[in-house]
Amino acid sequence: MAQFPPAASELPLARLYHWERMRTHFPHLTQPMGNGVVRDYTWGHVLGEVRRIAAYLKAQNWPAGSSIAILGKNSAHWLMADYAIWMAGHVSVPIYPTLTADSVRQILIHSEAKACFIGKLDGFTAMQPGIPDSVHCIAVPLAPKTHYAQWDDIVARTPPLEGEVTRRGDELATIIYTSGTTGMPKGVMHSFNAMTWTAKSLEERYGVFPEDRMLSYLPLSHVAERWVVEMGVLNGGFRVFFAESLETFAQDLQRARPTNFISVPRLWVKFMQGVQAKIPQKKLDLLLSIPLLNRVIKKKILQGLGLDQARFAGGGASPMPASMLQWFNRLGLELLEGYGMTENFGCSHSNKPGHGRPGYVGVTYPGVEHRISAIGELEMRSPALMMGYFKEPEKTRATMTDDGWLKTGDKGEIDSEGRLKITGRVKDLFKTSKGKYVAPAPIEDKLVAHPKVEACCVAGADFAQPFGIVMLSAEAASHLKEADQKQALQASLTEHLAAINATLDQHEQLDFLAAVTEQWTVEAGFITPTMKIKRDVVERTYGPHFSAWAQRKSEVVFHP
Repeated sequence: MAQFPPAASELPLARLYHWERMRTHFPHLTQPMGNGVVRDYTWGHVLGEVRRIAAYLKAQNWPAGSSIAILGKNSAHWLMADYAIWMAGHVSVPIYPTLTADSVRQILIHSEAKACFIGKLDGFTAMQPGIPDSVHCIAVPLAPKTHYAQWDDIVARTPPLEGEVTRRGDELATIIYTSGTTGMPKGVMHSFNAMTWTAKSLEERYGVFPEDRMLSYLPLSHVAERWVVEMGVLNGGFRVFFAESLETFAQDLQRARPTNFISVPRLWVKFMQGVQAKIPQKKLDLLLSIPLLNRVIKKKILQGLGLDQARFAGGGASPMPASMLQWFNRLGLELLEGYGMTENFGCSHSNKPGHGRPGYVGVTYPGVEHRISAIGELEMRSPALMMGYFKEPEKTRATMTDDGWLKTGDKGEIDSEGRLKITGRVKDLFKTSKGKYVAPAPIEDKLVAHPKVEACCVAGADFAQPFGIVMLSAEAASHLKEADQKQALQASLTEHLAAINATLDQHEQLDFLAAVTEQWTVEAGFITPTMKIKRDVVERTYGPHFSAWAQRKSEVVFHP
């Protein structure tokens, strides 16, 4: 079991200096620069730039432990900025690259940020008004053109910070603002000790090696990517590749051919649907049933996805449909579901290779304890629990039990082998007009298993029965103008609805399905940056239609 507190030699800055010495000329970060140009940054080069930026930050004479934000998409310089903030004696505050100007302003003001690194961004013109004039901005390579101080200019004229600056393990390292589905985000404070402990715990479960490769594309502003990629690479010394854009993602994945790959369920569903679009499922079933040929087919599909070298593949953030897990398992890729929160730096539960159970997020990581409260809520504790919410002691106390356990807000069940099943959010439960409570998450897990459904939301508070709203994939939505395609999809979804209802208790059975063509995106406000559905937005958007749709029992309604 990973020791706590970790040894000083295991803390982030100490690991940076270790790899600077041991792997000076090895690639650390691989960054697409646009127009087909890709640049490798060695460990030695990275530390050279980081030392210069750290010296520049120290020269500003801000109080030790000042908040410095990072606003940008994932890039090599995102990580370099974080390293430099720590080396200069400050605290990093990552900001999601898709937030509105108002949200950016809220976080910068609440965190008392002295400065902000501006990185690769889309739509920065709309975000820029959210940056107060008092915040000193530094533009990193690939950032939008601005009048801000430029990273490369600073590196060119600033002597490097010499020696090996250290930080105590119990110091505040970062404030991560939750992506919450409602309300003002809370600033979760984590120490260097907690972050380091999670990296050692991850290594203990899955192994981490210098020869590993990862593709970084899920937001580094989110705890999962920060834990698995940033803390993982500092611990293990492997190579990190970055994605250039959604349009080039397939090529980015092929370039990296990751040995470790994590994603949200929505992307795994897209991978599966992409294969099914090329090889109809019946044909694939036939090919996989033929001895010898099936090995060729499996290898070809995984190579096409860029995942043929993956020794570890996983996901989380929302339930992973059992049918999808089984589909990938047939290809020889075991998807390991995991579970965690910003408040525990993502390190809570995961399935072990060969011991997963569909519908379960696995067992606790070594050193993590869990229990189910009297109201069915999962509670946990570990050395990685947050230091608290920044400037919000009342909310911190409300989230913790009197004896020091984190109240997760998730309802759960634990099986005889210690594996956890998340059965819904405590606050997501709703009551029908019949007075029956419905937990939407398990039903949504079944709904999203349909190959033409990309996301869904079960609603029905104060209605006689719950009902489902499903977002069709862009491809499926594009075919609705064709009468025969629409009829076939309606029949398929109707059959899907009937099959699901047959597995549910009477009070849970869905009255109807509303299939919507509008794409639920972060930009449109339907989902969080971590792909969680904002139920209040879905219900507010389609609520005016609920009563009319409820008259069409057991039907599939297309909207618009």
